[in-house]
Amino acid sequence: MVLNANNELKKFKTIEDNAADKITSFAGTMNFVYLHFIWFGVWVLLNLGIIGAGVKFDNFPFGLLTLIVSLEAIFLSTFVMISQNRQSNAAEIRSELDYQTDVKAEKEIDIIMETLKRVAEKDGIKVDDLFDKLEDVRKLPGVKK
Repeated sequence: MVLNANNELKKFKTIEDNAADKITSFAGTMNFVYLHFIWFGVWVLLNLGIIGAGVKFDNFPFGLLTLIVSLEAIFLSTFVMISQNRQSNAAEIRSELDYQTDVKAEKEIDIIMETLKRVAEKDGIKVDDLFDKLEDVRKLPGVKK
């Protein structure tokens, strides 16, 4: 049975992981930018007294807005790091599964090649030079046997 790494990883996602992914996903959209553009615009208009002096609650240089935006940046960067850490762990698991698949495939190919060699020898076909070339390929740097 072949496991799907993505399906297996979903089984281990916590509520916090899902929340961090959703927040990170939304923060990376233009809707997030538009929402902040509107929010900052309304905030500045209200606190400059353009709409009315009675609604001012955060005088220039907008210390409360600065505090809120700073806290938002702290939390957003934390959510991004949580998502990146989880994605990094998932990539490591996928990489390990890829490696295991490659090792298994290499063993199977070796068996197939040995079988082909035996069949060729049985039928009197000379294949030694072809297998010598295969051995030369395996001796290249970075190619493991």
